[in-house]
Amino acid sequence: MHIVIAGNIGSGKTTLTKMLVRHYGWEPRMESVIENPYLKDYYSDMERWSLNLEVYFLKERFRDLLDIAKAKTTIVQDRSIFEGVYIFAANNHDMGNMSDRDFNTYMGLFESMMMIAKKPDLMVYLRSSVPHLVDHIHKRGRDYEQNIQLDYLNNLNTRYEDFINKKYKGRVLTIDADNLDFLYSRADFAFIIKQIDAQLADIRNIDNSLFSTVR
Repeated sequence: MHIVIAGNIGSGKTTLTKMLVRHYGWEPRMESVIENPYLKDYYSDMERWSLNLEVYFLKERFRDLLDIAKAKTTIVQDRSIFEGVYIFAANNHDMGNMSDRDFNTYMGLFESMMMIAKKPDLMVYLRSSVPHLVDHIHKRGRDYEQNIQLDYLNNLNTRYEDFINKKYKGRVLTIDADNLDFLYSRADFAFIIKQIDAQLADIRNIDNSLFSTVR
């Protein structure tokens, strides 16, 4: 089974991914942030480095999808390839950081990849307001993130809502994260686990029904 934790920068998706790994014993696939050689350059000059950054992320996430397809265990992934394309890369294009020519080439590459890839079984979307995101970003103190503009985060949030509600066709569990402190509150974490367990049970019931029908 393939589970994705989705959410904007600072939403807590990496923290939740690690907590789910400990709780369920799932195998993690973490986003290549620290290893991305373009990230610091991108935040200092978005127009120059957007295409490089997005192609790197696309390459890493596609490689993860190929590995996940072969896995025998349940995988929980920190951010999906779909978010990288329809939210972050599309936002860079609309901001003028990627030309039409570069964006069309990028999308052609993604569409070719999707010919041999499939959607995750479940996407858990952490919905967060911009003030909540900013608070988390400041607390974790990554130097290259401290100058992120509020308009940039707001644009990404708008795109997330559009993506989740209108574009993405897979199964989604949306969790409003603003009033949750799942890292330090057992009750808040248990609240999330209860919702995930219900989704997993429904997925298994559907799979069992399909198996019985086929047999």
